[in-house]
Amino acid sequence: MISIYMRHFLSISDLSAKEIMAVFSSALKLKKQLKQVGKNSELLKNKTLAMIFEKPSLRTRISFEIGMTQLGGHAIYLGPSDIGLGKRELISDVAIVTSRMADLIMARTFAHSSIEELARYSSVPVINALSDMEHPCQILADYLTVLEKKKKLKGLTIAYVGDCENNVTHSLALGAAVLSMNFRCASPKGYEMNAVISEKAHKIAQKNQTKIVEVHNPADAVRGADVVVTDTWVSMGDEAEKSERIKTLKDYQVNQGLMKLAKKDAIFLHCLPAYRGNEVTAEVIDGPQSVVFDEAENRLHAQKALMLFLL
Repeated sequence: MISIYMRHFLSISDLSAKEIMAVFSSALKLKKQLKQVGKNSELLKNKTLAMIFEKPSLRTRISFEIGMTQLGGHAIYLGPSDIGLGKRELISDVAIVTSRMADLIMARTFAHSSIEELARYSSVPVINALSDMEHPCQILADYLTVLEKKKKLKGLTIAYVGDCENNVTHSLALGAAVLSMNFRCASPKGYEMNAVISEKAHKIAQKNQTKIVEVHNPADAVRGADVVVTDTWVSMGDEAEKSERIKTLKDYQVNQGLMKLAKKDAIFLHCLPAYRGNEVTAEVIDGPQSVVFDEAENRLHAQKALMLFLL
């Protein structure tokens, strides 16, 4: 029987601000313990995480697999050829069978509907490790990094520049709204946020007395911002549009000139992999304002805390 208390993490907005801050507090404690002692307490001993991948990954796989090991648990990697999710086997059947054996399911899929179906039929918590609609685990790491660097979140202004019809942008906007931050994003016409996500983010922001602003001029988004974010212009699945995307988005590059419009102490985030010379210059991503490798490491700490929260 499924517990009425069981929680899934399909969207960053599945958690309240209080719950996200509790996850962050746990993450910082786990990070400190690991740095000082060299290991974490085995809080997930004898627990197993099933990791379902439709898309390849560096940070997602190593952060979840290493994180589970550090907490005394075990992770199993299931690649595209292992399952054939929704092709060789029904998603509902995969969810039922896997959740009868594993304690947690993490999935990195193309369609967000695949994550939702896994959760619908799973008897254990399901974590969205990336879908075409959201990337909530990445945004937990992003805002944990911002909290570390800025010592607060409420009232800050986050600026995203580039392709805004993007899972990172969507989760950044929703997360900012939940955490009472202001969010601005700039994209060319035709690359705006998904309308459903945008409406949802605006409603949450209005309730929390903050603002979601969508513009086409990068300068209007970045001016006075505390945090500047971008992502690749060519995500997995968009390869056929590569030349068109690079041409359309060339004026949305985060370079030193654009960064100068943000606050002097602004930080730069990118979820990686990055393509220097396209969405960001080497001068910015490898410069003093960049915290991208702290951000990447924080995938490990944030996800350990998330797994503990869900279990």
